[in-house]
Amino acid sequence: MKNTFTQSMAWLHTWGGLIFGWLLFAIFVTGTLAVFDKELNHWMQPEIPASGVSQADAARRAIGYLQTHEAQAGNWGVSLPTERSPGLRVSTGDRRHGTAVHLDPHSGEAIDVRDSVGGNFFFRFHFTLDLPRNWGIFVVGALALVMLAALVTGIVIHKKLFKEFFTFRPNKGQRSWLDFHNASAVLLLPFHLMITYTGLVIFMLIYIPAGVDALFAGDNRAYFQAQGNGRLEQPRGQARQPGQLTDVVPLLAQAEAALGPISGFNIRNPNTAGARIEIRPELGNRIALSKGQAMVFDGVSGKLLSDVTQWRAAPLTQRVMVGLHFAQFGGYPMRWLYFVCGVISCVMIASGLVLFCVKRGRKYATASADASARRWYRVAEVCNIGFVAGLLLACVGLLWASRLLPVELAQREGWEVRAFFGIWLLALLHAVIRPARRAWVEQLGLTALLCVGLGVFGGLADGLRQGVVACAGVLGVLLGMVAWRVQHAAPAPLKGRAGRSVEAGA
Repeated sequence: MKNTFTQSMAWLHTWGGLIFGWLLFAIFVTGTLAVFDKELNHWMQPEIPASGVSQADAARRAIGYLQTHEAQAGNWGVSLPTERSPGLRVSTGDRRHGTAVHLDPHSGEAIDVRDSVGGNFFFRFHFTLDLPRNWGIFVVGALALVMLAALVTGIVIHKKLFKEFFTFRPNKGQRSWLDFHNASAVLLLPFHLMITYTGLVIFMLIYIPAGVDALFAGDNRAYFQAQGNGRLEQPRGQARQPGQLTDVVPLLAQAEAALGPISGFNIRNPNTAGARIEIRPELGNRIALSKGQAMVFDGVSGKLLSDVTQWRAAPLTQRVMVGLHFAQFGGYPMRWLYFVCGVISCVMIASGLVLFCVKRGRKYATASADASARRWYRVAEVCNIGFVAGLLLACVGLLWASRLLPVELAQREGWEVRAFFGIWLLALLHAVIRPARRAWVEQLGLTALLCVGLGVFGGLADGLRQGVVACAGVLGVLLGMVAWRVQHAAPAPLKGRAGRSVEAGA
């Protein structure tokens, strides 16, 4: 630590940003991609047709299929076509572990769809780093605290925030990297503070369970029931008596009038007197996250049994914060705003990591530099390349793997994940054996080619898939420009001890 408070904050910002910045970059990249997780799901499963049917027609076809093939099941689940998820899917059993079947929304017939981790992989990686769930949540939570510390220390050491927002000096080497890092950080400072803090709020009961332990003896279910999120009790005996299932379409219209767009519904104990129809809204009707809410109807009479409850102030506040993080509100304009902010945030973190090496490159490029220090500098260079360019290469590589792996391959989802980490590991090894500048150019260039090349897989008649390809193409062009710029950048002049001008090696 340094002598003054500002120097101490600068030391903490530099070393905390470097040591944890690589994983923070991975979290921000996958979180940015997860903004369009459903669109990526649709692209990675090309067998699902674009739906042009209404939710009412899709619901009738789903009920018809379930009555024919799963009439004795204790629970039916139906995911209806929406703007972001055109597919129609039915399931039986528990929502998390039940058996799901994809249907053609036009015919109601079952269709074979390849297994794929889809965009959900980026969503899960964003908050678990693909570690066991609770372990991953705690690790990402610790990194979020580091991010908050980096933001606060950045504010302390950069006192001239307004001036730095308008300052950018191109083609100045280290100064250009610092200007861009400062400007992007100042531009999105409110977004960075919001997205980091709300990320911690999502799992507040895991991080700080003392409140639930004290008031509900650690019973999370009792806690949610106190908020009005408990399930309606099933009348005894009715689940064993046969009953005629009511038409679900009028109930969907009634729920849509009250809740907004509908994402799907569940029918518990179908074809019995105790049937219950739970209709859930699509996320995004308002800022407060509506996940877990549903209108419950009697499955025989169609009578409304349970409406959506009104949250109290404390849970409503938490839901609003969670909704701000997930960006499920505001439709595609808000989603694109979050995506652009996420991209700029990723570039901000990457520029800070690169700045560390650019700033010290002059010191360690000379032959007289300490050998041990040069080795640690080389480790930082390799990690920068592997965790920045290598991660981007692995992300687009996962999209290619979802199309290139055989459709009938057993445990196909697992092989997609293996392809992601395999490509990432190869990128790290490539960074070890190649000079730094060439490794940057080769990995960024290959990533750019793979992004632009996604269009070879077709499916461009589908609007959602067309959007994925177009967005990947734009990102590919930008990455290609970065690779070209790195390749043609003039080496920074160095001054050795004898005062002679030397150049930094690639």
